[in-house]
Amino acid sequence: MLFAAMIWGSAFVAQRLSLDVIGPFLFTGLRFLLGSAVVLALCLRPSARASRGELAALVHAPARAWPGALIGVVLSIAIGLQQVGLQYTKVANAGFISSLYVIVVPILGVALGHRTRAATWLGALLAVVGMYLLSVNESFVVQSGDFYQLGCAVIVSLQVLLVGRYARSIDVLALSFVQFATCGFICVFVALLIEPIRGSAIVDALPTILYSGAFSVGIGYTIQVVTQRDAAPAHAAVIFSMEGVFAALAGWLVLDETLSLRAIYGCALMVAGLIVCQCLPDRGQRRAAGSSVVAGPPQLGCKNPEMD
Repeated sequence: MLFAAMIWGSAFVAQRLSLDVIGPFLFTGLRFLLGSAVVLALCLRPSARASRGELAALVHAPARAWPGALIGVVLSIAIGLQQVGLQYTKVANAGFISSLYVIVVPILGVALGHRTRAATWLGALLAVVGMYLLSVNESFVVQSGDFYQLGCAVIVSLQVLLVGRYARSIDVLALSFVQFATCGFICVFVALLIEPIRGSAIVDALPTILYSGAFSVGIGYTIQVVTQRDAAPAHAAVIFSMEGVFAALAGWLVLDETLSLRAIYGCALMVAGLIVCQCLPDRGQRRAAGSSVVAGPPQLGCKNPEMD
């Protein structure tokens, strides 16, 4: 999950640079179609027999693809908002605000009747404070692009919950392929309606499309689906929110965006939140270890240590 967050954070730079030459929806559509091609290649490996079987079943019964298609629709809305918003805000701000799903996910979980352990809430709180210090200075002025990023955070929260719901019951590579292909086709369709399509612009944006498509989508989002089989959504959100740290670092290294001492303190707080969520003992689990297991609603917190 941390590796996926690193890929996503660094991809903010590619996403920002692409806006100089290509429309946001065309860029998003092309990179997700490339990501789906990467996953399809993984499905066609001789060792991926289960994935090939699942894809064949989807061809004969397309109705079975609806979970992946649903997640793809949600993802297309989230990434569309994120990419459009990047035109009007800094990479660090985008990484901070779009990562606010770290607190939205457990709140939505409570609304759905799930329980979130105290360590996850504490880790999420530290992450939010850290992201604030990382991306917001004393003279903070809300930019128009920040509202797009906030909308992205809310929609991504739903995507994280949906992936957590279906990754346990559907082959992960097949689910990823349908999700990415759906997102890609939707964004390309929107681009055809509202954006100018020029072959020269696609050629100029090719390096950013290749990086963000092959790595951010093909590898990063597939890692998300694979790892969420064994982790609760709220816990996963805390780790994935580290993309805000990597986005700020990438913006500093590549785009010369300032990384102040205040921002470094923010990064440290986010790392602390990650450690707290991952390592703080769960008293409830320790008490339950010596007694019989009692059925209850699913818990949105750190995964059971036995899964490690």
